[in-house]
Amino acid sequence: QVQLVESGGGLVQAGGSLRLSCAASGRTFSNYVMGWFRQAPGKEREFVAAISQSGARKYYADSVKGRFTISRDNAKNTVYLQMSGLKPEDTAVYYCAADRRFVVLPNEYDYWGQGTQVTVSS
Repeated sequence: QVQLVESGGGLVQAGGSLRLSCAASGRTFSNYVMGWFRQAPGKEREFVAAISQSGARKYYADSVKGRFTISRDNAKNTVYLQMSGLKPEDTAVYYCAADRRFVVLPNEYDYWGQGTQVTVSS
């Protein structure tokens, strides 16, 4: 089992920045691809970004490319999502997830955190 706990969400004005963190415990963190997803009210959960076990490979949804940066610190068992240039349409609950494969569909991830709310005001 992998336990994931997100933090760092909050209320921010459009154009602002936030950094989300996801702390992992349980099995060896560096064995897992880490992903960030988000879900807005009334919408399906969508992929945001993923990072490989070593951090060498990163992949982003087109909607966040150039604005969001995913990173990880395997020594701290933590993955981050630096968000800048935030827009009201980025408002959602943000989740981190873990899987051994480099995948982008929500149903392909084995482990999930409880989520953290990000609200961007216009």
